[in-house]
Formats: sequence, C-alpha cells, structure tokens
Amino acid sequence: MSGFDFDLFVIGAGSGGVRAGRVAAEAGARVGVAEEYRYGGTCVIRGCVPKKLMVYASAFSDAFEDAAGFGWDVGPARFDWARFIAAKDVEIARLEQVYRAALTRAGAQPFAARATILDPHRVRLSTGAEYSAKHILIATGGRPVVPDIPGAELGVTSNEMFGLAAQPARMMIVGGGYVACEFAGIMNGLGTRVRQVYRGAQILRGFDDDLRDHVADAMRARGVALEVERDVARIDREGDGLRVTLDDGETETVDLVMFATGREPNTAGLGLGELGVHLGRGGAIEVDAWSQTAVPSIYAVGDVTARAQLTPVAIREGQAFADTIFGGKPTRPDHSLIPTAVFTQPEIGTVGLTETEARSRGAVAIYRTVFRPMLNVLAGREERVLMKLVIDAMSRKVLGCHVSGHAAGEMIQLAAVAIRMGATKEDFDATMAVHPTAAEELVTMRAAVA
Repeated sequence: MSGFDFDLFVIGAGSGGVRAGRVAAEAGARVGVAEEYRYGGTCVIRGCVPKKLMVYASAFSDAFEDAAGFGWDVGPARFDWARFIAAKDVEIARLEQVYRAALTRAGAQPFAARATILDPHRVRLSTGAEYSAKHILIATGGRPVVPDIPGAELGVTSNEMFGLAAQPARMMIVGGGYVACEFAGIMNGLGTRVRQVYRGAQILRGFDDDLRDHVADAMRARGVALEVERDVARIDREGDGLRVTLDDGETETVDLVMFATGREPNTAGLGLGELGVHLGRGGAIEVDAWSQTAVPSIYAVGDVTARAQLTPVAIREGQAFADTIFGGKPTRPDHSLIPTAVFTQPEIGTVGLTETEARSRGAVAIYRTVFRPMLNVLAGREERVLMKLVIDAMSRKVLGCHVSGHAAGEMIQLAAVAIRMGATKEDFDATMAVHPTAAEELVTMRAAVA
C-alpha cells in the first residue's frame, strides 16, 4: 500500500470508527482517525453511557420509597443535580481517554479536527492539513432532528440534557421514541414534573404492541403526563419560562422543552455527493453488505448508514470492516435478531419479531404473562412485569421475546443467545427455572393465549 500517507483514514471516533481503526492498526495498517468533537462519539459522550448513569440516579427515588416496605427507615432524600452532573462528567472524561488511548496504543494516529473528503483517496482536515489514504471509512454517526416550528431554537435535544446547569422543575418532552420515553422516566424519577406529547397514536413505534401499551400505562401510573396524538405548534419566551402552544391551541408554561423527534445521519458538508457516494433518506450513506459505498475506496459504518442505529451494531460493523480489509477474514455484519434494551421505567428488553410482524409471515402461537414481581409486593408497588414469547406455529421456533420490567435488558441478552441458536418453545420449557426470579417465567409459560 505504498504511495499513500495512510492505509486507512477514519472520519469519526465513535464506537464504530474507534473499533475499526484500532483493529486495523493492530493488524499492521497505518491508520489515521479524525474527530471534530470528543473521542467516544454519541454513545460515550452524549448518549448511552451518560443516559444509563442518569437512569441509575433516577431509580434511587423508587428505592428510597420502597425501602419502608422492607423494614428500612429512610430519611428525607434530596437530589443534587450539580453534584451528579459533575460526577458524570468525570466518568465521561475518563472514558474518552480510554477510547483515545486504545487507538494510540494500537498505533493509530488521532487528529482533533474535522475531516472532509476531497477525492476517493484524499481527506482535508480543518487544520488545513491534507492526507492520502488507500481506504476511507466514514463513521460520523447521527445528530438529533429539531422540528421546523416557531421558537424551536428555545428548546434543547438529548445532546444538551447531559450538561444542563440546573434541573428544571417543569419540562415538556416532544416525541414518542425510545429517547423521549427514557428521558421522561429519568426526569420524572429525579423529581421534575414531566409532560410528554407525541403526535402518533402510541409511543415506541416499531416495538411489540403489548410492550408499547404496557410501558405507556406504567409511565402514566408513575406520574408522567403522557399524551398521544398531540404536538407542539410553537414556543415563546415568557419571563424565566417557556410558553408552549400545542396544536389545539392549549398553552402551558414550562422551564424546559426537550425535542426527541428523531435523528439524522451526519453527512452534511463531507463532500460525498460530488464524489458519487449515494445518499438515501435523510442523508444516510448507502452501503452494501460489506459496508462499501458506490465509491470502492470509501466505506461507512454505524448510524451514518441508518441500518440499525445502535452502538453494538456500529461496533460489529467496524469490526467486520477491519477484519475484511486488513485481517484477511471476509466478514459481513449480520443485522438479524438484534437484541435491544430500552431504559424506560419500566425497562424493556426485546429481540426478534413482534407479534404483528410474525403474523404477517404465517401462523403463530403467543405466550404471554403479566404478573406482580416479588420485588414489588412488600414495597406495595402495583407495577407489573410483562413477558411475551412469539412462536412459529409449525416449527415451534421462538421468533420473538419481549420483556418489560426490572432488569429486562439483562434478561434479553441471554434470551437472544438461545433464540439465535434456533431454540424452540419446547427448549424453553425443558430448561430448569431459576427460582425465585422474575426471569423464570420465560421457561414456565405453558398455555398459549393466542
């Protein structure tokens, strides 16, 4: 690969870009990586990691409340937003250094700069430097979309939520996807009065309908003012607050409006259209099964391709790219049966087909149970756990597993292994239950409900 400054130049140092750059460098490639913001990308800096820390923080309100039922006397609890944000920032800074150090140890050269593509083998940095590369990998991720309404600039997105100087007493969340629902639970748990509005008929579009209904009901029971088929028409400054006008003319004054109305790929300004790289809906880079674009030397992985916008998917795509191009192991990332956790309150864990998807393909059997877990009994909490298995009626294979309740994400990771291996309902039935746990219900459901 002589004649080039680098064998690989990676644009974007999120989960997918860092994995690809590190693995390629470990295989002996000369690798450059450019990141215009902070190493770690959306997940580490302004996504999964800080969000999960906020989920943990918000869950203590339940723990303090439930403790009395188990014999504990807990004094008045007070949440200190500034102290939490400071502790969170320390951890995120530590993780950023871990990501940067991993690249450096592998032999890659990091650049703190924005990169654009000049031609199929050349990039230019915002510092003015230009480099040539045998291969270019785009891993620039995505960014939140803000609706085009008057006063939209007065609101924030998930990006800004992680650095607010003060906790709002009243806030409105606009959207019904997993980001909107997660933040509704977080802020409600921390003591903020939360109103969530969503223009669709039900939140969490794309998830199993039983899960959607179960979580929506539980969010309302926990105190989130969740309203569907509602939308925001405009926002105006009103003293120290924001006056929100809804689509039916109703107004409410809040301290903060958060938009969680979708995300779009970060492809603007990279110079892709002029090169012949095909862009799809929302600017997503179109790639083949090997993550290769229409320009043979240019590849893309992660959210910028809009295939499956999840951190583990970006990592798997980055690994597969590096194995294929530099490791001598041609590998295509498999996007089937992707397990997912949604850190709503209650939590969701899901893998495989929804009931609606499965029924569109053929006959199915549905096994479902809703129960009050032991954790909630002495606490006096009425919240239920939902577990559901979608079974192919002919082969008896488990096509989908859907859980909502405490530790649902932990359960679904292991259930996904069995389902990926082709487990049948009878395999689940033959597996010894772990007692007493909530997860044992996954292997003790005997009668189909539909």
